Amino acid sequence: QVQLIESGGGSVQAGDSLRLSCVCSGRIWGSYFLGWFREAPGKGREFVAGIIWTGGKYADSVKGRFTISRDADNIVSLQMNNLRPEDAAVYTCAAAPRRAIGMDVPTTADYYNYWGQGIQVTVSS
Repeated sequence: QVQLIESGGGSVQAGDSLRLSCVCSGRIWGSYFLGWFREAPGKGREFVAGIIWTGGKYADSVKGRFTISRDADNIVSLQMNNLRPEDAAVYTCAAAPRRAIGMDVPTTADYYNYWGQGIQVTVSS
């Protein structure tokens, strides 16, 4: 059974940093995409960042401020710098197997098979 467990959320002020981590247990291998989505009250689930092993793909709203990294086959982190009030949301880790070699990081939630419970990030101005 696959489980994704997030940690590192909290309440910060605008301009501060936070680092989220997600540890996956079960059948998560190096060929899996790992990503982060977020959902704020009244808004739909939004892609934040995703990675296979190197590089990473980002939503325009977080480019230059957030960095995703894969620390092991089953661990992904999200370094969030210069946080803004509009970054406040529940952040959720997601995983999915890569279906084809060379495939780009998917940005739609439908692609991802496995999800964490989510963790709250609050940013005050």
